[in-house]
Amino acid sequence: MAEQVDGPALDEVVTFTSDLIRIDTTNRGGGDCRERPAAEYAAARLADAGIEPVLLERTQGRTNVVARIEGTDPSADALLLHGHLDVVPAALADWSVHPFSGEIRDGVVWGRGAVDMKNMDAMILAVVRGWARQGVRPRRDIVIAFTADEEASAEDGSGFLADEHPELFEGCTEGVSESGAFTFHDGGGRQIYPIAAGERGTAWLRLTARGRAGHGSKVNRDNAVTHLAGAIARIGAHEWPLRLTPTVRAALTELAALYGIETDLTDVDALLEKLGPAAKLVEPTLRNSANPTMLEAGYKINVIPGEAVAHVDGRYMPGGEEEFRSTLDRLTGPDVDWEFHHREVALESPVASPTYAGMRAAVEEFAPEGHVVPFCMSGGTDAKQFSRLGITGYGFTPLKLPDGYDYAAMFHGVDERVPVEALHFGVRVLDRFLRTA
Repeated sequence: MAEQVDGPALDEVVTFTSDLIRIDTTNRGGGDCRERPAAEYAAARLADAGIEPVLLERTQGRTNVVARIEGTDPSADALLLHGHLDVVPAALADWSVHPFSGEIRDGVVWGRGAVDMKNMDAMILAVVRGWARQGVRPRRDIVIAFTADEEASAEDGSGFLADEHPELFEGCTEGVSESGAFTFHDGGGRQIYPIAAGERGTAWLRLTARGRAGHGSKVNRDNAVTHLAGAIARIGAHEWPLRLTPTVRAALTELAALYGIETDLTDVDALLEKLGPAAKLVEPTLRNSANPTMLEAGYKINVIPGEAVAHVDGRYMPGGEEEFRSTLDRLTGPDVDWEFHHREVALESPVASPTYAGMRAAVEEFAPEGHVVPFCMSGGTDAKQFSRLGITGYGFTPLKLPDGYDYAAMFHGVDERVPVEALHFGVRVLDRFLRTA
């Protein structure tokens, strides 16, 4: 298929990425964030293209943008295209460039959000503005959502939109967002493009141990810190059993075929060893997981506290929540209580769908040397909240990346950046997919 993206769209995606990075939308949690300036920036670019945006807030300054582009087929289901506007914190002293400079240097755009995920926000804006210039209308309605608060609870973002404004997403059956269709170099010359068709569930936990407060010099068999430490040690050492979901099975099967390996899912560890570096695409999503991350106890060295608290980042596979709960009950034991600090569902999306086939075809057109495979994301996205509306989610932020570029390390990492050519590739692929979706 001939080039369909116009020249201005390729320029705009770079400009928009840089501009959005310069708008500091750091989400420190606990409501400490203000996405409104970025939301107004995105809304203005939509309005310039004749697309009417709606700005919505649950909390002042925590702004979301929603717009709809009408398709040519009123009988077709609508497609949700979404990206978040907030970013995680960045420590200035650790970076080679200012994290909110949006600097463009040597063909690379630098700054917090370059990959997670102001690049995709910019791609969406560039594509739909290009359509406006060319008079293009997609087959199905496209609903665009730029959200707040994805990097925390999503209560002010996609959760708020799904719960309070479901009418804006009427007719949407599928959604497309972050973390898929990027180049994974396997070290042996192969270029793999994983497209996400699932997410592990989110289970952020608060553990509380209570005991008898007392003097640090006295024998104390009911020490809250000791109770908590034992539970944390058991959680950290636990080996979760294998749990293969349909998406992970499909990933292993397609990767094995790519490498000419017999697919033996009765010995997954042996299969992973044969896959080499490509095993990284599936290793985090073979099992549930629980990683202790924070500890809080005491106020003075010679005082035994009556309470100790820990936080655990738990993730569970689709269909694995009951196993997760029962395992935590056993590992924490009788002296430690646990509760969900934040919980969201696991997702499983069909690989054998026209939408997935369309994403695959769009990548293969512009990266014919690439090999598209499905995968399950180890973390979560706004697709979890939108699933409350019956919307099936996929991860599709196309980027053609050079060998040696560590895509995974860019997420929440130091010196986050994205090549200009990767953005151009993303616009072309996203445009191709959305025109035919």
